[in-house]
Amino acid sequence: MLQKILLLVHVLLSASIIALVLLQRGKGADAGAGFGSGASGTVFGARGSSTFFSKMTAVLATCFFVTSLSLAYLASHRAGAGPKSLLDQVPVSAPLPSAPKANTELPALPAVPASGTQAPAPPPK
Repeated sequence: MLQKILLLVHVLLSASIIALVLLQRGKGADAGAGFGSGASGTVFGARGSSTFFSKMTAVLATCFFVTSLSLAYLASHRAGAGPKSLLDQVPVSAPLPSAPKANTELPALPAVPASGTQAPAPPPK
């Protein structure tokens, strides 16, 4: 139940961050910034002070990271967690499929020349 609530908060935080980022004005959003004026609409210069939107974005981003880490912790430490791999799900009593029977008869090898005799000459080309 805690994981579902945390996941809902996580999704709401992500949607809020997206909305706040889209509402913010970019650094070069002023027409004056395009013509060399570095003020970009603030009295504090080109850099400006942090606005309400930028502060809220930082707070929501911090909360988003906390919920991400919490969800990862809950997912890895679930009580009564099921099998950890697919091999753990296979029943132990299940018979393994047998491999097809291989042909055990080998083809006859050519005779090896006796020691002291010469190998046959290669055929002419």
